[in-house]
Amino acid sequence: MNRFFYAKLAVNNIKKNAQTYIPYLLTGIGTIMMFYNMSFLAIAKDIGSLSDSAQLRSLLSFGAGVIAVFSVIFLFYTNSFLTKRRKKEFGLFNILGMEKKHIARIIFWETLFTAVISLGVGLAAGILFSKLMILLLFKIITFKVTFGFEIPIVAVINTCVLFGGIFLLNLIYNVFQVHLSKPIELLKGSSVGEKEPKTNWLIAIIGAVSLAIAYYIALTTESPLAALFLFFVAVILVMIGTYCLFTAGSIALLKMLRKNKSYYYQLKHFIPVSGMIYRMKQNAAGLANICILSTAVIIMLSTTVSMYVGMEDLLRTRYPRNILVSARNVSDEQANKLDAAIEKHTLEAGLIPKDVIRYRSMSFAVSQDGANFTSDHSNNFAAGNIAMVVCLTADEYNRMENKSVSLDRSEALLYTLQGDIPGDTVNFNGFELSVKDRLASLETEDKMSALLTNSYFLIVADVDTIKQIYNSLSVNQGDMGELSYYYGFDVAADKEAQISLVSALQKALKEINADCYVEGAESARAGFYSIYGGLFFLGIFLGLLFIMATVLIIYYKQIAEGYDDRERFEIMQKVGMSRDEVKQAIKSQVLAVFFLPLVAAVIHIGFAFKVITKMLAVLNLTNVQLFAGCTALTILVFAVFYVIIYGLTARTYYHIVS
Repeated sequence: MNRFFYAKLAVNNIKKNAQTYIPYLLTGIGTIMMFYNMSFLAIAKDIGSLSDSAQLRSLLSFGAGVIAVFSVIFLFYTNSFLTKRRKKEFGLFNILGMEKKHIARIIFWETLFTAVISLGVGLAAGILFSKLMILLLFKIITFKVTFGFEIPIVAVINTCVLFGGIFLLNLIYNVFQVHLSKPIELLKGSSVGEKEPKTNWLIAIIGAVSLAIAYYIALTTESPLAALFLFFVAVILVMIGTYCLFTAGSIALLKMLRKNKSYYYQLKHFIPVSGMIYRMKQNAAGLANICILSTAVIIMLSTTVSMYVGMEDLLRTRYPRNILVSARNVSDEQANKLDAAIEKHTLEAGLIPKDVIRYRSMSFAVSQDGANFTSDHSNNFAAGNIAMVVCLTADEYNRMENKSVSLDRSEALLYTLQGDIPGDTVNFNGFELSVKDRLASLETEDKMSALLTNSYFLIVADVDTIKQIYNSLSVNQGDMGELSYYYGFDVAADKEAQISLVSALQKALKEINADCYVEGAESARAGFYSIYGGLFFLGIFLGLLFIMATVLIIYYKQIAEGYDDRERFEIMQKVGMSRDEVKQAIKSQVLAVFFLPLVAAVIHIGFAFKVITKMLAVLNLTNVQLFAGCTALTILVFAVFYVIIYGLTARTYYHIVS
């Protein structure tokens, strides 16, 4: 026998099965190209020129990790589909006298050719487009484009090792499947799943309960800290619920429709319902995958797009003034020196401060239970009950807001930035203050808006009242120390002038020996664009990857359903149904199944909208209308794209069935 016999046979098999192999090859090439490019960006020398290169590299490395995990799962999934479609062919080889070890050799050569083509073309395309990727990233983060070209050997090796391992895993799986199967099982392997599935009410109930809990969490979570923790719990529950309802709930629903005789015994309902019952067992997992991937794509793109589009809003939320000076444990003498130094250097720069906000305060990290606050944080962090209370004196408040409020030592004014305090009293471990009035607005510190916790401002009579609060919360009853210091103002100046002023203030304030921190919006702009631009780039990158996966799952699902339905619809024509009636039945069935994942994905996003806005507030995006608009636009664009995929893949389905 020619030593290249098995290799030639493998090539011939790939050609004959081009309808299923070409999408698999294209997927392998696409994932390899994307993983290489993300790995390349994570270690590229040009990234080192950025001021926040470490954070951006971490973000890109995370993206490479996500692509790696996704590639393992997805390529194994598509390979298992190919193996199932090829079992009949392998069974025929076995019956004709070919031993299983010979079939294993054919599988080995097929896997080798697939791996070589995918790695060769994928790496070549990745290297070719790597410069374009880094140029696109630099354009997004508004960084000056650099010249040069590099091919990091580490990225090439990592790509070869990862995908070589994936193809090896697929080879072992394929050989194992053939080795354990009998010839008759191989011949019928592609038809497995034709028996009517049983109704599993337990799984269906688990799915419904999981989704109900996830939706309840999403709708009732108020604290950003709780949202951050519970969001991932809700995601897991949604995934469990989606899989359970698609696999068991859909079958239960279809059988309920079948029991409804007035509905079921109609020509337009009889065929779609009966056909979907028989196919749902083998297609439910694919439909659930499509639903989850669609949800991930829409959420990922809508959040990253809204953050990038609303970059100026993010900057203003984080920096409500152009220049911000903050310090801890500052005495009155140091505070006066800080005031003088800020005014002096601002005037020397030829700038006039506008919209000045300046106050002294004391902050307390406490555990909240309604209107009661304690210093015990032992069991409340995960529940989101940690709160930040910022105390100001009435004098500071009057000077800030140009008011003339008078308070005695048992009274306070309350401004709620985030959270809720019921009733008319506030209790600090036994020390009570009555809430004289709730403020509708207050000039607040920038960092407070990005806190994960509930946040409150409390205006009290004087410093002695603040000390009483401290002593009530403190176990050691020690010295409270001095109040904190905050000074913010706007200036009408260009970027360079503002950055120069921040630098001058940083140098000058070091001499006062105060624990000062000076920052400015323009000084932070590059870092903001680096991080949020990196998130936007990552969102686009991973969004394209998930879209590619969605397209392939839909394509393979249509092929699988086409072959499963072909004989069934031939029988229908033989028993008297016209070709037009068969086509209408096909269209009704395909439309119902095909658009079910998209409808479910939109429902998931609708329930998740509130909790996502809570999480985005932590990232300084408080413009809910912008996020809502981006979400609606993303859903619309994705739906149009989904319809186009349907049109293209349905042709393949109709061709097979016809």
